[in-house]
Amino acid sequence: MKTTIDIPEPLYKEAKIRAVERGQTLREVVVAALERDLREETTDEPAGAYFARRQLRPGFKKLMDSGALAPKPGQKSADALLEEIREDRQT
Repeated sequence: MKTTIDIPEPLYKEAKIRAVERGQTLREVVVAALERDLREETTDEPAGAYFARRQLRPGFKKLMDSGALAPKPGQKSADALLEEIREDRQT
């Protein structure tokens, strides 16, 4: 998957130097750092911790409270989709 992101210049330079020091590409350094960060977050936090502490923006909260974002007939709920993802990861 390709994407474009803006990296502050000092951080970019530091990452580029790290890549040269390790004999890696900038892509390899960035992917490794991202994997490390995501792995740490999922192992340090109990399941659902992010959702328990998040704060919804007022407009989004109104939509949630009104039921406008509820699944339509035939659609799966977000909880059902998350459960499927968890089951897939375990197999």
